[in-house]
Amino acid sequence: MSEPPTRGLVDLSHPVEAGMITYPGLPAPVITPVLSREASRERYAPGTEFEIDRIDLCGNTGTYVDAPFHRYPDGTDLAGLELERLADLPALRIDLRRRITREIGAQEIGHANLRGHAVLLHTGWDRHWRTEAYGAGDHPFLGAAGAAALVAGGAALVGIDGFNIDDTGGGERPAHSALLAAGIPICEHLTNLDALPAAGARFSAVPVPVVRLGTFPVRAWASVPTVASTSS
Repeated sequence: MSEPPTRGLVDLSHPVEAGMITYPGLPAPVITPVLSREASRERYAPGTEFEIDRIDLCGNTGTYVDAPFHRYPDGTDLAGLELERLADLPALRIDLRRRITREIGAQEIGHANLRGHAVLLHTGWDRHWRTEAYGAGDHPFLGAAGAAALVAGGAALVGIDGFNIDDTGGGERPAHSALLAAGIPICEHLTNLDALPAAGARFSAVPVPVVRLGTFPVRAWASVPTVASTSS
């Protein structure tokens, strides 16, 4: 008799630690104690202690989600993003590791049914994480035509395992502009996408709902089907 299908969880996030650089030129996170364990002993019963820390960080740290407010002053902020755009989304992983050019176009998107899906662009660039190569100008990016295809297809969210979803060689950001204008959140700096199937995973990347903030780190993950055992 077959058992019900089961699902496992795959972590798709980079850990955040003090001093790490995600995007050159932006500040690294600083973690400082508000209440140390030693100081807390004066407040609590013997044998009871706590640590309370403060973290000062840029919203563009680690793996993070961009809300429309990141690009547009009247766009939806993090607090306004619907959970239906962020959590338990059916995922499509588009394998771009053998791409010929840096630009990801409409042809590479290539899926007929994008509506309501988290579309995850798997470039393999996360292998350079925390190296000088990661932020170099030759990273893969989503071109204007590719972004237009995702908007037209009704993608719920778009993620990428690279430095930026746009080409950073100039000042224009057509992918950010098109996706966020359409209300499609962007999740950048994903990792471990090779652990996902091309289809069948469920994707989540939920930031803290901060009012009038456009980017914030997330714990991104996916639930994936596992092989069900059989018994007679």
